[in-house]
Amino acid sequence: MKLPLQITYRNMESSAAVEESIRKWAAKLDRVCDTIMRCEVMVEAPPKHKRSGGHFHVRLDITVPGSELAINREPDPHHGYTDVYVCIRDAFQAAERQLEQYACRRQGEVKMHEAVPYGRIASLVPAEDYGTIATPDGREIYFHRNSVLEADFDKLAEGMEVRFYEEEGDHGPQASTVRLVGKHHPAA
Repeated sequence: MKLPLQITYRNMESSAAVEESIRKWAAKLDRVCDTIMRCEVMVEAPPKHKRSGGHFHVRLDITVPGSELAINREPDPHHGYTDVYVCIRDAFQAAERQLEQYACRRQGEVKMHEAVPYGRIASLVPAEDYGTIATPDGREIYFHRNSVLEADFDKLAEGMEVRFYEEEGDHGPQASTVRLVGKHHPAA
């Protein structure tokens, strides 16, 4: 990290063991993203009540170029945050995942989804449970009644727009999934 790690404690005294654990986890973050400019860690102990078994709370505020990440591990009665080290580990693992996503975005490795192909119904043969789709590039794709989602085969008419997933069949290209596009049928 370019700037020193800042650790704050609430409802508890500072602890060399806790600080060592935090520094170990922070060093791992530095290996994931070497442009971390600031990392503030707040560790809060459960309030001192007559009952024992309270949960710890850890918050990380991390600044990287162009972004700030906030990781908040709130006390959860169904989780094992009665152990400060478990809470620290989970907070830093969540920070690691966020930094990996940040690094991918910075490098332009954002997951892109392929556009779902579309076309228009070119022909229907209801007696034999199939039809063809005409694509914008002039091809014809075969589809079977069972490929039409939501049992909409009987609602199809020539000229209607559909979205489909194409695969290679025994006799050429065929649509494995066909979805009607329209007022009550959103695209993709």
